[in-house]
Amino acid sequence: MPKRAVTTDKAAPAGGPYSHAVVAGDTIYLAGAVPALPDGSWVTGNFAEQAHAAFRNLAAVAEAAGASLDDAVRVGVYLRDFADFAEMNEIYPQYVKGDHPPVRTTLPVPLVGFDIEIDAILYTGE
Repeated sequence: MPKRAVTTDKAAPAGGPYSHAVVAGDTIYLAGAVPALPDGSWVTGNFAEQAHAAFRNLAAVAEAAGASLDDAVRVGVYLRDFADFAEMNEIYPQYVKGDHPPVRTTLPVPLVGFDIEIDAILYTGE
């Protein structure tokens, strides 16, 4: 199965030597999206501002790969403070929609300098 890497200037730059996404057949793997702007500057506001920025980045990468977050089959959410879980759940359905909600894992992790990171796996097949 052929695969191709995807990068876009519509999302924050990758934080290391990796692609924003990899398309492998009907499956698209999205790297972790963080609360930064396409110019690389960090969104340092409250949790909601950071979450919206991270989701916008994830959505921009999905679009660059020829899909949308509605195609998600799995989403991973990583929170610096698990007390933000309820607020994240209010923001999440603004970006991840569709008739069949994906599976999701939400974990507290020791993020440094930002409050949220999100990754996803999308499926564009039948």
